[in-house]
Amino acid sequence: MLFHTWTYLLIFLPSVFFLYFFVIKKIKIPFEYLLIGAGIFFYAAWNIYLTPLILFSIICNYYLGNLIREQTDSIKKKRILFFSVFFNIALLIIFKYSDFVILNLNYIFKSNIDLLYLPFPLAISFFTFQTIAYLVDCYDGNIIKNKLTQYSVFIIFFPQLIAGPIVRYNHMMNQFNDVDGRKINFNNINIGLIVILIGLLKKIILSDNLSIYVNEGFTNSDGLTFIDGWLTSLCFTFQFYFDFSGYVDMATGTALLFNIRLPQNFNSPFKANNIINFWQRWHMTLTSFLTNYIYYPWMRSYKEISFTKGMYVTFMLFLIAGLWHGASWLFVVFGALHGIGLVINHIFRKFVNLKFNKIMSIFITFNYVNFTFIFFRSEDLNTALNIVKSMIGLNGFYFLDLSKDLVYSILILIISISICFFFRNTNYLIENFKPLKKKETN
Repeated sequence: MLFHTWTYLLIFLPSVFFLYFFVIKKIKIPFEYLLIGAGIFFYAAWNIYLTPLILFSIICNYYLGNLIREQTDSIKKKRILFFSVFFNIALLIIFKYSDFVILNLNYIFKSNIDLLYLPFPLAISFFTFQTIAYLVDCYDGNIIKNKLTQYSVFIIFFPQLIAGPIVRYNHMMNQFNDVDGRKINFNNINIGLIVILIGLLKKIILSDNLSIYVNEGFTNSDGLTFIDGWLTSLCFTFQFYFDFSGYVDMATGTALLFNIRLPQNFNSPFKANNIINFWQRWHMTLTSFLTNYIYYPWMRSYKEISFTKGMYVTFMLFLIAGLWHGASWLFVVFGALHGIGLVINHIFRKFVNLKFNKIMSIFITFNYVNFTFIFFRSEDLNTALNIVKSMIGLNGFYFLDLSKDLVYSILILIISISICFFFRNTNYLIENFKPLKKKETN
């Protein structure tokens, strides 16, 4: 089930809201049962046959987390953690990367191993990282008490299940266990509905309309001119942003209806003035996970820490981040380009005393990000190179005939650019929302 469908907006969400606030108290059912049931139904609506996989993962990781927490021998505790992380990564590799691995083995060894064509479980990338964060928090002693029902809610809470943000156990459970959170809060309802509407408009008005021109451009990349190439790449950059941030807005707004505040995931990323700042604004919970659960432990494994080692780990980290997005070498290229950008950014900060004008910095950063997204979207390297060639003028500079569809796409693109660069984001709206007060009458 997807957030922007009428089934979700007009049937599923109102039904769960009504049951949560008006029914379960009267019949004395724990709120966790309702949210678990809603999450399972929400997930099963996409593919009922893969629903047992997420339930299997939840049960296994709950008991693995308990084993880690209860273990007093430090060596055994670390071994259980390593096994638990390996178990989750193995599930991710089997269902998301098995055919990718087979294709590469066939290419390297000239073999002919049949592809498995395993279905891709919805949200497996998100709940895998979320689970690993939970297991590490158990190891570090950050999670003291737990129940299977609460851990299940943490994983399968439907607003943040399919597109994030990646949340941490204590952040969520402290809110769920607050008794006042199970009372209707009209301020949260008001702002939640507004944020849902904003996310819906981002998705169906901006992202979906931009996708029409994007699909045509990437499908016919060999015939693009200078204007075509730039329009295609820019339209995808804003399509991708509004699709992703639109879903996160709908997730955030939905969670607010239940008095749950999800962590920020986007903070006007295209206003970033360098690549470091971009990743502090773009998919913020992914950046936080990579930093806290991979970068820092990796750096602590060295006997001596140096700037060079930090840059090596940063680059490798973004190769992992690229591959996490999808089973393709182009995602690795995307990650490598961002890793290179971050390393260069850090080198300039440390060794080069060179400062750019803020607007120029934003302009350079945005165009570099826009360039990297070409590889993120392309089906193959040839498509990406065709678009890059067109953007640097190798296919001519002449203007296309301005059809109605092209003019419409340009209009949507201009609106998208205006919103991203000149308007405040939903984070500001949530933090500064003030309901209108009724005027007193004499």
